[in-house]
Amino acid sequence: MNNRILVIEDEANLARFIELDLSHEGYEVQVSHDGREGLELALSEEWDLILLDVMLPSLNGMEVCRRIRAVKQTPIIMITARDSVFDRVMGLDNGADDYIVKPFAIEELLARIRALFRRVHPTAQEHVLTFKDITVDLNARTVKKGDRFIELTKREYDLLVTFLQNINIVLTRDTLLNKVWGFDTEVETNVVDVYVRYLRHKLDENDKERYIQTVRGAGYVMRS
Repeated sequence: MNNRILVIEDEANLARFIELDLSHEGYEVQVSHDGREGLELALSEEWDLILLDVMLPSLNGMEVCRRIRAVKQTPIIMITARDSVFDRVMGLDNGADDYIVKPFAIEELLARIRALFRRVHPTAQEHVLTFKDITVDLNARTVKKGDRFIELTKREYDLLVTFLQNINIVLTRDTLLNKVWGFDTEVETNVVDVYVRYLRHKLDENDKERYIQTVRGAGYVMRS
């Protein structure tokens, strides 16, 4: 079955352009030009990916993204004409997996879609994450440091995988809380600090270098 993509974009010409190219690539595509209608489609049907414009009638894209994330983990790429750091961070913090800025080349959009599908559905060659001497097998859910297996709890494992999938990207406590504990969690953000400390204890041991670095006033990061 072809991957199903929902395009929520109010610019009719752009939406049609995206629809034609995605269909040509073999995707099954449906288009909505309205935020509220797009949200209903996103929640009532199953999609492999949602392309979501920020500026929409009835309901803006940020709110649509937030409401989708409250109940579903469907991958979302935000489409925006705004290129400020604040807008990009807001989109990612509201649950978007990626963003692309208008105007864009269709080749870039297609590449981002392929990359996102690879992350969501790893192939046999892509189910292993590595960072320095740490290796995580996503299929077996095992963690090794060098030749030694490390036992992690589910939260510690999910936290480590999140870091490994975002190397060199500073992740805020809210972002980590949403990705690891879920968007509807009532857990406070300080629990992130606690689990980072647990994870550091198991990874760092007596090493002088910390695998997870603290970025003061921002969050945490694994830097290559």
